[in-house]
Amino acid sequence: MALTQHFTHWDVFYSDKLTQIEYAGRDVKFDAVASAKAVASLHLATSMRSFRAEKLSHMVHHLIHNNPEAAAEIYQTFKDKFPIVVTRDLQAAKAWIKQHARANETKGIIASSGAVRLKPEGIFVKNRLSAADWFLNDQDDVRSCHYLEDVATEFDIQGLELDWCLVAWDADYRYVDGKFEHWKFTGTTWKRRQQEEQQRYLENAYRVLLTRARQGMVIFVPLGNQKDLTRSPLFFGDTLEYLVACGVVLAGEIR
Repeated sequence: MALTQHFTHWDVFYSDKLTQIEYAGRDVKFDAVASAKAVASLHLATSMRSFRAEKLSHMVHHLIHNNPEAAAEIYQTFKDKFPIVVTRDLQAAKAWIKQHARANETKGIIASSGAVRLKPEGIFVKNRLSAADWFLNDQDDVRSCHYLEDVATEFDIQGLELDWCLVAWDADYRYVDGKFEHWKFTGTTWKRRQQEEQQRYLENAYRVLLTRARQGMVIFVPLGNQKDLTRSPLFFGDTLEYLVACGVVLAGEIR
């Protein structure tokens, strides 16, 4: 931490929420800072990103950390103002987001940078994205987010937001037998992320993706393909059921 290396003479005041996993993770510690004090009033409790759902970040926190009951309970308090649905059909997901976005409200597809096996679905996370074109261009520009073709990853969208998000969920962060598993696609196969740092990195990537929408989002969970070992349906079924357990609405007509 820069404070302990270069600014040991400073008097440090920080939000009492800063050391919580939900906000900054486990790396933020002030034990080595000589003069550091947590101050509750420094916490910015009102989210400007999700002006219709201040509790979205709390829900996502519990979703990421395998607390579906808590996530569902929180979502019930704002679901009428901030719709979240899940589907197995990408075209239906695009139709949903187009139906909900009005006038010049922004909409776009986002996915984890590790979601490389979404490629068969037509979602290419490895394509280089022009952020200016994607965020700022008009709806009739094929490079813009509105066109729902180019996909932004957590790197492109961190610190920014859209009105409506289509979050594409791959097998890199899969829910299996009651818990999340962390994977990375290398070469031609999936490999487990064994290091805690890498696991937390992936969790934070999905945390970013799930908190970029200001008005609502649709989550696309692929069906998979039994003939493709890298996209086995077993990678996705439990993930879908888990999201539903978190309160996310399953679009029944396109299940």
